[in-house]
Amino acid sequence: MNRNSPQEPQITVVVIGYDDAPHIADAVRSALAQGPVVGEVIAVDDCSTDDTPAVLAELAARDRRVRVVRRAANSGGCGAPRNDGVDAATMPYVMFLDSDDVLAPGGARALLDAALHRGADVASGLCVRRELPSGRETPWQPELYRKAALVARPELRPRLVHDTLCVNKLYRTDFLREHAARFPEGRFLYEDFVFGARVLAAAPRIALVPDTVYVWHVRRAAAKLSISLDRAGIENWRARVEAHRQAVDILRGARGGDKVLARAARAQFVDHGLRMYTRELAARGPEYQREWWALTRAYLTEFDEADLEAAPAPGRVIARVLLAAAEPRDLDRLKQVAARPARLAPPYARAADDTPVWSADLPQVTLEHLLARPLRLLPLAVDAELRPRAGVLLLRLHELYGRVAAAGPGVVDVELTRRGGGRPELRRTAAFGPEKPGETWVAEVRLDLAALDGDVWDLRLRLLFDDGTTRETTARAVAGPGLLRRAVVPGGRRGVLLVQPYATQAGSLAVRLAPGARGVAGVARRRLARIVRTLPGGRSDGP
Repeated sequence: MNRNSPQEPQITVVVIGYDDAPHIADAVRSALAQGPVVGEVIAVDDCSTDDTPAVLAELAARDRRVRVVRRAANSGGCGAPRNDGVDAATMPYVMFLDSDDVLAPGGARALLDAALHRGADVASGLCVRRELPSGRETPWQPELYRKAALVARPELRPRLVHDTLCVNKLYRTDFLREHAARFPEGRFLYEDFVFGARVLAAAPRIALVPDTVYVWHVRRAAAKLSISLDRAGIENWRARVEAHRQAVDILRGARGGDKVLARAARAQFVDHGLRMYTRELAARGPEYQREWWALTRAYLTEFDEADLEAAPAPGRVIARVLLAAAEPRDLDRLKQVAARPARLAPPYARAADDTPVWSADLPQVTLEHLLARPLRLLPLAVDAELRPRAGVLLLRLHELYGRVAAAGPGVVDVELTRRGGGRPELRRTAAFGPEKPGETWVAEVRLDLAALDGDVWDLRLRLLFDDGTTRETTARAVAGPGLLRRAVVPGGRRGVLLVQPYATQAGSLAVRLAPGARGVAGVARRRLARIVRTLPGGRSDGP
């Protein structure tokens, strides 16, 4: 076989699945559709109890490239089935595909071309997260894939540790075998973390391609949530921490203990995992909060100061609050800091020497960086109150240690963008005026919500200051009597509109619209059904 010829079969695609008959055929077909570069598709059935075996048998009967490996017992995770696939692979290169996702058209060819032409052991491309059923797509770690590149050694591009996925990559099969780069087996969540660390520790040449190669399907309404979405129990976070700890240990042992990738991995944990779970913490129960706080605090004690300094400021501040406080506290305020972009809500305390600090009783968590960072990067806090019947959005901008007043609040551009993506469909501009001298400025924005279709709409702000600075951010949803409540307003093409302002998981203001009498009635029926489920004798496990 000529390894320099991408026309010949070169790739094994390992598809793993368990009880996923509705989706696994689409996954296998997406691999076969990659063309002649895919020499075989090894479908590893993790002892399914549904129609998955029959679906795979039919696919194998129709295309000789499909081979089915059925495990005798369920492994409890994703690692063992992937290892089985690598063991069975006969092609020079291997890729991984989950049964509920698909390979992007041409993705395998793009990766193979890069691997062959660059002489790379690993080729990695862009993954997009596709929300279903809306179809909204969000790129995963797009900074890594803006242009084609060759990374001769992983430590030369520490940001590689941010892409913890194994499925958007092509691996030289012999490279994995020579370096014993395998997945943890058994019920081991976040197995990608450990496998990825083992690959990086083996010092591969890595080719990066800007092409979309993998489509990660996000089904939030599924009866059984994926690992990345099923975060309600503390065991999920415990598993994530343990997998990350193992990955860091592997990277610390690479090339005689080189710390570059290990430090980058810890910084990534602070900026990504820590912020993501902090955004959800206020919505959890007290027992979960206490366990999460203790577990996270214990793990962060293993980090040194340089690890924290390597992380962006929002995650670093959250980590230092956790280390400074023995019990959960300031959860709503931490949620604002964990948002993207970050928002630092009041109060704004100072230490005895006038240094900005987190609070009067946690003065050891200093915020001096807020005095030096460019205004366009500061975690400015804007509160938002939507008054649907009046068609008014009230925005309140808070001072931040004198930086806002010094820049001079000018105007705010408001955009409402459909949650499914696309260009903003409603834009308005309003001027800020002083409310409390040295504390807050307010702007009143007129919104014609009836001009929009029914859907979920996200609010984005662009703050413009007199000194020429701009800052793009979101607004914090303000709760209180009469706020964040449904309202029926007249107007629009269907005569009436149901408006539901609400706070997103990160606390940002968004609005859900249901136009027309049928839309209003549908929302009312769903609301009534939820009430009935909570009554004695009714179901209480609904959304």
